[in-house]
Amino acid sequence: MSGTSISPPSATREQPPILVAGPVAWLRNNLFNSWWSTAVTLALFYLVARGLIGFVDWGIIHAVWSVPADAKGQLDPQLCRDAKGVGACWAVIGDKWRFILFGRYPYDEQWRAAICIVLFIALFVVSAMRRFWRKELAYIWIATLVLIGVLMWGGVFGLEYVAQDTWGGLPMTLILATFGLALAFPLAVFVALGRRATTMPAVRWLCIVYVELIRGVPLISVLFMASVMFPLFMPVGLNPDKLLRAQLGIILFGAAYLAEVIRGGLQALPKGQYEAADALGLNYWQKMGQIILPQALRLVIPPMVNTFIGSFKDTSLVLIIGIFDLMTAGKVALAEPIWQGYSTEVYLVLALIYFIFCYSMSRYSRGLETEFSRSVRR
Repeated sequence: MSGTSISPPSATREQPPILVAGPVAWLRNNLFNSWWSTAVTLALFYLVARGLIGFVDWGIIHAVWSVPADAKGQLDPQLCRDAKGVGACWAVIGDKWRFILFGRYPYDEQWRAAICIVLFIALFVVSAMRRFWRKELAYIWIATLVLIGVLMWGGVFGLEYVAQDTWGGLPMTLILATFGLALAFPLAVFVALGRRATTMPAVRWLCIVYVELIRGVPLISVLFMASVMFPLFMPVGLNPDKLLRAQLGIILFGAAYLAEVIRGGLQALPKGQYEAADALGLNYWQKMGQIILPQALRLVIPPMVNTFIGSFKDTSLVLIIGIFDLMTAGKVALAEPIWQGYSTEVYLVLALIYFIFCYSMSRYSRGLETEFSRSVRR
């Protein structure tokens, strides 16, 4: 025969049956794998469908989106009164959205507060990208926060000066949460290390007293003490403004909880990691910074982000010392007589804003967990 060879016929790749792989198989294996699972799934589907249909009917189909103005130019909420109990009155959002977002910040200068919100979000996005995790990121933070301060205060570059007492809304919430978490985290690391410093009993007991004292009282009491008691310990004539006092209370409160989370990560590491670092001849800070802390922080990403989310929402408690954050601005917006009784719509919008920020943090933390777990498996 000649040198030509006959190649075998190519095998056709058969797709797996629809009940073995694919969405139908997933539904069957996870939602309808038994009569009990099927009953629970159908009941939940029914409840969710009823809720969605009811919300669409109330919030979209029969909703009032705007109301006309009377002869004096004031809004007439008669349409909302007629739709009471049947449809939502989103006209309150259309009338009060600027006050909800920016509080008592001067109306003509609210564009500055809007830019600050955009800068905060951009700063969070850049910080979330691992390719920016270099020392230059610290300079980006400093430059962005300085720019935010210039925009909020003004008084330079032709900007009108805006007193701090008129700040409010979403910029105030972002300021309290950003500075609170950014400064609480390094303090929490030192407190967590201090609680494990067996060779320095004075430092260890000081950290223990601080954590147990702060964790044993609610945040409202910490804010109240920071607002009332803190000025008493300051020199005569030096009285920090209430924003700085509230910020200090949030930092101390958040650091106490974060310290316990980080300490749990330190205790979860095998003893061999510490012994291996000692065998390499590293000093204490090299061992912690290069070997122990990176692994400990990776282990406690979920509880740490949970603390971040809780701290972000807890900024609404600054109402007790007269600071107009996002939640407070929403409550004050309902004080106008014509909009009293439409709190559901306002609180739904506020809940949506909080949900967007908190869910973003949650999704990002899950992404970090997946990425770090993949690197560990390698």
